[in-house]
Amino acid sequence: MKKREVLASVKDERLVKKRRNQMIKGAISLFKQKGFHRTTTREIAKASGFSIGTLYEYIRQKEDVLYLVCDRIYDEVHERMEKDIGTHHGTIESFKLAIARYFKVIDDLQDEVLVMYQEAKSLSKESLPYVLNKEMQMVAMFEKILQTCVNNGVFQLTEQEIQLFAHNIFVLGQMWAFRRWALQKMYTLEEYIELQTDLLLRGIMEKRS
Repeated sequence: MKKREVLASVKDERLVKKRRNQMIKGAISLFKQKGFHRTTTREIAKASGFSIGTLYEYIRQKEDVLYLVCDRIYDEVHERMEKDIGTHHGTIESFKLAIARYFKVIDDLQDEVLVMYQEAKSLSKESLPYVLNKEMQMVAMFEKILQTCVNNGVFQLTEQEIQLFAHNIFVLGQMWAFRRWALQKMYTLEEYIELQTDLLLRGIMEKRS
C-alpha cells in the first residue's frame, strides 16, 4: 500500500526531517494530554519550538501531524526489530529474544503507542488503511519468526495458529503501553516479559503433547 506523501514547501530533506521530528515530539505530549481534536496547530507549533507560519512550511493540515506520529511509530519499531532480531535462527532462544526486543521497543515508545491507539480513529479514510497495513507488517514479522521455528521442528503449529499467536504477541507488547496505569504497578518490564513469554511458550508447547 502506497505511503501518503505529506507535502512540505521546504526542499531541504534534512531540515524537513528535523522539524517534523520536533513536531512529532511536541504533538505527542499534547495529543496525550488533550486529544487530537482539542489540540490546535498553534499549540503544536509552540510545543515544537517554532511559529505557526513555520509549522505550515512542513505540513498542510493538522491531520498530517497525526499521520506522521503513527507512521513514525511503526517505522521505528520495524527498524529496531529488523536490526536486533535474526529471524532465520528458528530456536526457542531466538523466539524469546524477539519478544523481549519488541516489548522493550514498546516500552521506549509507550507515549507514542498510547497516542496512536487513542487517536488513530481521527485519521482520514485515505490515511487509515496505510497505517493499519503497517500494523499488519509488524504482525507478519512474528509470523515469520514462528514459521521458522515450525520449519525447524521446534514448534508444531498450523498456519491459523501461527497467525493468531503472532497477533497475540503484537497485542501483548502494545498492552504494556495502553494498560501501563495498572501493569506497571504490578510488574517491572523484565517481569512482564518473562511472564508473558512463559505463558506464550506454554500455550505453544502444549501443541506437542
